[in-house]
Amino acid sequence: MGTNLLSFLNQSRGGLLPPFLKGGRGGFIVLPYNKNLKELARVHRKNMTDAERRLWSKIRRKQLKEFQFYRQKNIGDYIVDFYCPAAKLIVEIDGGQHYSKENILKDEARGKFLNDLGFRVLRFSNSEVFKNIEGVVTEIYNHL
Repeated sequence: MGTNLLSFLNQSRGGLLPPFLKGGRGGFIVLPYNKNLKELARVHRKNMTDAERRLWSKIRRKQLKEFQFYRQKNIGDYIVDFYCPAAKLIVEIDGGQHYSKENILKDEARGKFLNDLGFRVLRFSNSEVFKNIEGVVTEIYNHL
């Protein structure tokens, strides 16, 4: 378990369940998550944006180097668009609302939290996904 994850365990955060090892030797880490966001994550999975749907069709079912991706994953107090646990990679697809000053600051805080847990975060705009899906997929592939 990395030191960033250990320091997170030592912090008390309301509503978050801490990460823990599961499966004994060679087990995996269950990430901290806000149990109050579980239902919202389900709703997001059922109502993906067009850009998310388009990218999902390219990365689902282990299409990239046999890496498994999950969509609308609850991590901490956030719901990330796509998550690949084996690569410790998170992919976010940003619509126009992400470019306001307030949301830029929120995205920076979100990115810092996820980086502190040891994740790399790749961000793409909706227009990148629609205009250059192969370039987006290649960038993700290169980070696996």
